[in-house]
Amino acid sequence: MTSRKSAIVLGGSSDIGRAAARALAKAGYDVALAGRDVAALEPDAADLRARYNVDVGLHKFDVLDTASFEAFVDSLPALPDVVVSIVGLLGVQQNAESDLAHATMIMRSNYEGPSLILGLFAERFLARGNGTLVGVSSVAGDRGRASNYVYGSAKAGFSAFLSGLRARASRGGVHVVTVKPGFVRTKMTEGMKLIGPLTVEAPVVGDAILSAVEKKTDVVYVSGKWRLVMLIIRTLPEAVFKKLKF
Repeated sequence: MTSRKSAIVLGGSSDIGRAAARALAKAGYDVALAGRDVAALEPDAADLRARYNVDVGLHKFDVLDTASFEAFVDSLPALPDVVVSIVGLLGVQQNAESDLAHATMIMRSNYEGPSLILGLFAERFLARGNGTLVGVSSVAGDRGRASNYVYGSAKAGFSAFLSGLRARASRGGVHVVTVKPGFVRTKMTEGMKLIGPLTVEAPVVGDAILSAVEKKTDVVYVSGKWRLVMLIIRTLPEAVFKKLKF
């Protein structure tokens, strides 16, 4: 164990997870990567060790297996200083409209699992008196749209959870960050029609997460343009909003 600060990235094999881990390691954090397939995380761990000379741990974590969360946290060699939750599932809206199992998986992956695991870490952090929790939510949670309301509603719930947790945990020395990336060019969005000026690369999100941790920012729109876009969308009258085709 070193005297450096430490962070664990839940969903470490995703493009944004890799970018967050790299930003944290570059800043001198020892990093742990957690995901369902530990073997798939090995190349990233080796790369981080070689590039930044930090300790990198690997842990098996399944956001849908909520019964394992207590044992997962207890199995960590030490309680980290920072927990970053990247986990999530975009899913397919059209399938989720009639397939309850698919809709359930989207809701559990984006709301239930991330909320419960960060809530569990929050209790440990509050007992210690410090720590930072980062939840990657989405601008899709700012208002439900016809094209992705199953995913958006789960992210809305996650954002609300983080907001409440932030208000409570701040009294005990624990900081909670909500990150809303907007469009990000990743494997998850491959094939989607992204709007160029509103789209960022994964490393931009990783740097935004690191900056939010160090500056103790509460809510981050990775692209400032999204803050304005969502302000406009949130204020549209319902009669107008329901006629929009997006």
